Amino acid sequence: MLKETVKNLCTLNGISGRESDVRDYIIGQIKDYAEYKTDALGNLIVFKKGRKTPKNRVMLDAHMDEVGFIVTYITDDGLLKFSNVGGINTKVFIGKTVIIGKNSVTGVVGIVPVHLTEREKQRDIPEKDSLYIDIGASSREEALKYVKPGDSVCFDSGYVEFGENSVKCKALDDRVGCAVLIEMIKSDLEYDLYFSFSVQEEISDAAAASSYSTAPNYAICVETTTASDIPGVEAEKRVCLLGEGAVVPFMDRSTLYNKELFDRAFEIAKENGVKIQTKSVVAGGNNAGVIHKTRGGVKVLNVSVPCRYLHSPSCVINWDDVEESKRLIELLSSEFANA
Repeated sequence: MLKETVKNLCTLNGISGRESDVRDYIIGQIKDYAEYKTDALGNLIVFKKGRKTPKNRVMLDAHMDEVGFIVTYITDDGLLKFSNVGGINTKVFIGKTVIIGKNSVTGVVGIVPVHLTEREKQRDIPEKDSLYIDIGASSREEALKYVKPGDSVCFDSGYVEFGENSVKCKALDDRVGCAVLIEMIKSDLEYDLYFSFSVQEEISDAAAASSYSTAPNYAICVETTTASDIPGVEAEKRVCLLGEGAVVPFMDRSTLYNKELFDRAFEIAKENGVKIQTKSVVAGGNNAGVIHKTRGGVKVLNVSVPCRYLHSPSCVINWDDVEESKRLIELLSSEFANA
């Protein structure tokens, strides 16, 4: 069931600020299991009644949005100029197929052909502003029949299971986290819990709104994080490893995590036979960076699934890591609720 939920979520399109299809799917999954509301920014806030009333209010957060692009201009030749929505390396989207707008128009990210490029520049990564999206239109007027400035652009990349329990798809960041929260909401919880399916994590601090209204004592950000366990990367720079379980960082670029909670996560994992690792590089960031500063402060922890090729059309995770992360999140939720 969890794997099917991940597949369904990842094949939906929803860049930052355009998460409505993802939110509607989540509501369809959880509406019979919990109370929910959508705030003014679009965050979906859910309350699930457990068997016991907790001492502390605990919120679990996962973001619904994915990285992508937005159409900014249409040339006289019918080509689309665009800007990034979220952090995307130019190298990963050259020549890739994309889907544009509500009409799901197919396009290709184009580049000047190599035989028309000066020899000394043939190995260079082109400037993003030199790229365009080709939708097969011959003029601006024709293109405007199908797309317009402000339309969202998502990677066109399907869900594929391959190798030893690996999965490839776009938007695994952070639809994996959303799927884990959905499955928890559908389950029989020990304690009451709050859940935030937040918007715009890739570009803003929108999770501050859901954290402010929920007012948790503790929060767990359920995420994916960069795994650089590939050839040519030194061991200390690999960040984390696929197949080695849940990732609990001590620090990233937006948060220095509570040391007591960090240590307790590793103790709980050891006590329950859960595979766990930390990040070997201080890198990245997530909604914890804003959640821990809301109201009078929130004790926060991050639990992530390691993911290769993050923010690309072909994110890759290992399914065992998803299962281990879910187990740890469930254990930590109960721990924090009764701390």
